[in-house]
Amino acid sequence: MEKYSELSQAELEQLHQRLRAEYEDRKGMGLKLDMSRGKPAADQLDLVSDMMDVLNSKSSFDAADGADCRNYGDFDGIPECKAIFCDMLGVSFDELFICGNSSLAVMYDAIGKMMLHGVRPGAKPWCKLDQVKFLCPAPGYDRHFAITERYGFQLIPIEMTETGPDMDTVERLVAKDASIKGIWCVPKYSNPTGISYSDETVRRLARMKTAADDFMIMWDNAYVVHHLYDEESNQDHLLNILEECKKAGDPDRVMIFVSTSKISYPGAGVAAFACSKEVMARMKKLLAIQTIGFDKLNMLRHARYFKNYNGILEHMKKEAALLRPKFQVVLDAFQKELAGTGVANWTTPRGGYFISLDVMEGCAKRVVQLCKDAGVALTSAGATYPYGQDPKDQNIRIAPTYPTVEELEQAVNLLCLCVRLAAVEKLKRR
Repeated sequence: MEKYSELSQAELEQLHQRLRAEYEDRKGMGLKLDMSRGKPAADQLDLVSDMMDVLNSKSSFDAADGADCRNYGDFDGIPECKAIFCDMLGVSFDELFICGNSSLAVMYDAIGKMMLHGVRPGAKPWCKLDQVKFLCPAPGYDRHFAITERYGFQLIPIEMTETGPDMDTVERLVAKDASIKGIWCVPKYSNPTGISYSDETVRRLARMKTAADDFMIMWDNAYVVHHLYDEESNQDHLLNILEECKKAGDPDRVMIFVSTSKISYPGAGVAAFACSKEVMARMKKLLAIQTIGFDKLNMLRHARYFKNYNGILEHMKKEAALLRPKFQVVLDAFQKELAGTGVANWTTPRGGYFISLDVMEGCAKRVVQLCKDAGVALTSAGATYPYGQDPKDQNIRIAPTYPTVEELEQAVNLLCLCVRLAAVEKLKRR
């Protein structure tokens, strides 16, 4: 397929007429499809339906340590559920705390505690500082950026590379500016690019010199077990960030977050965080005032259903079998409709929940609007950047998980048409 930028004005005009006519036909189909957020589909949720039968009125409600899960106790989580998360993250029991149902809520609360109280030993509450800045690898997760924006931080975008955030820029900034207090990271199958941080990136994050003595890495390992293929590639193997921080002499530098939201039930899963023993002691002291404990019955339900970490891994193979065809539908359409045109680039993830699509610079908002007008909802253009402002107006996060394969085929074909149409519209204005 010929690059659109090499077409003459007459050829562009002819192509525009053809694409516009095709678009109007699609627009008349009355589509109502949603690819805006990474939601599990019903068939994924059906995989864990039997979890509802694990506990009933005749069940034993005792945890492995004898604690009655209907009552107070086991403040930091029941042992059999902690064992699963500890194996998942490679941390010890005293480095892990099980919270409620949402890791996002835990992250919001953790930032709040850093603001009001300071979390690292000896740290000054950030609310007492004149300014707080946070590094935001982009394209990235919009809700991360929204948390720190809500607390009034200045958000600094960091370019994402194929091995993680641009570490040269990160190291240069944090070394000279003590008001930079942390960085958001989705290190495994990143949202939305699908890349996993390289060993070098993880080590550099753990070892870098920071002007702030209370710098915190917010390590959202949301997709730690979300492989699309049976074998995890060496490229996606992720170093243990807490162990690397220990080796670097600063174990207090990181907080790790995880949940079963896209493993079992979004909104009814189990969330946890991990950190150094010193930071954990501080967090427990603050949490002890906030709550007497979290939902141990839900912890027990999950632990008895999955049994152990291997049970999680076996379950995720079933999830992957459902998701692979959906990702392939999108990637096949991109290859067929966009390859060679020079108007788009995209990632080919090996796990996670998203595909990152870069359209022609200055066209993302137009593509999203064209899709919306024709009945396909996409994530807002700019959402993957701090403050919702993509400086190049080119990135769109594609979420293939929720629609059926048949719906995806219709949606992605329309998307490709809109990408081509928006590009031709721009090129005609040269």
